[in-house]
Amino acid sequence: MDKLISLFVFSALSQIVVSHVPTETSFRANIELVSGHSRIFSGERAHLRCSIPDVHRSNWTYLWFRGSEELSQTGQELNLLNTKVQESGKYYCQGIRNTKVGKIRTQQSVPVELKVDGGWAILQVPRHPQLVGSTLEVTCRVRGNPRLEEIILYKDGVEVMRQNGHKPDFYLTNLSLEDLGVYSCRASWDVMGQTHSVISAGAHVQILEVLSQPVLKIIPNYDTQLKRMKLICHVQYNAPAPAPPIDFYFYKNNRRLGPATSDNYNVVKQTPGLYSCKARVPQLGLSKSSEPKNFGQIREPEKMPPLHPGQRPVFRLASATDDFPPAAASLPTSPNLSSHQPIQFTPVKSTPSQAPPLTSQAVPTSLLTTDQDFDSATTQDQANPFEESDDMSGDINIVTN
Repeated sequence: MDKLISLFVFSALSQIVVSHVPTETSFRANIELVSGHSRIFSGERAHLRCSIPDVHRSNWTYLWFRGSEELSQTGQELNLLNTKVQESGKYYCQGIRNTKVGKIRTQQSVPVELKVDGGWAILQVPRHPQLVGSTLEVTCRVRGNPRLEEIILYKDGVEVMRQNGHKPDFYLTNLSLEDLGVYSCRASWDVMGQTHSVISAGAHVQILEVLSQPVLKIIPNYDTQLKRMKLICHVQYNAPAPAPPIDFYFYKNNRRLGPATSDNYNVVKQTPGLYSCKARVPQLGLSKSSEPKNFGQIREPEKMPPLHPGQRPVFRLASATDDFPPAAASLPTSPNLSSHQPIQFTPVKSTPSQAPPLTSQAVPTSLLTTDQDFDSATTQDQANPFEESDDMSGDINIVTN
């Protein structure tokens, strides 16, 4: 009886373990376009190969996909013969193998896009983005390879280069971000005294900087016990392998926080200030800094610009949209205002206040005011009483990012 119970428990545990075995591995399949060009004419062939980064060299079966459609081929290589325009699309591959616990799959590969052109001309451009400062090579191909007389290269519909047909390749040296765009070509040739001219479809050329401008990210309260925050310097580094090392620097109020580091982050004391970071590649002579980012600093109130000698202050006239304070005494609302009837006001008598007696050392200011001073004083007395004051000490904003 005990043996039967033990056998039952072992069988149940085996089912539980098998149900938790992952059906997908952590590594990804790799796909390669062996034929060399992702743009081909209809009727030509394309050759793709799939590889699995498995150090144990297990036996894998290969699955091929065009978009979401699974293809019938299962070998490591995919050969497309006499291609058609309908076979254009993004191709993926994936590895699968049988194990004692079931089938295990790799992750799908990064796609390779294949374009089958049914026209007469193709501009072949590199599949991968080009880097600033490098040289771009493009080729204008014509179906049937006739003897070309002239080839013109266009960028965004504007002519860039023109040359004779003996050289179908174009070279753009010292690339910059301004060279990014859609390129096409026009080819011309003669057959029995007649000139034929064809133009290719547009091909997008992507150009990247080797080192992009860094962007600083501040994570406050990263370590609440020590009151520290984390600075992360995000940058895109596009140098081809083997890429030279990159160094990172962090700054607070333009003062460097420690030595250079190969990590793109730093943990510092959480205090207000103006923070920034810099990425530097010494071997390439490249260095770029981020925009400064304010953290926890008090924004200073805006100040009125100083007046020039002889310049009078300019006061803004009140508009209907201004938010005025309530008046000391408001008039009663009358339903007859629309009829333009006069409003009756009751005069109120006021008792004039007596000025204090003058002494031998006290002289009224009004007696000493000249015409020019009187104009200035009148202007100031007539200033808008609802104009905002320069004193903003009671309105302080704490700005944190």
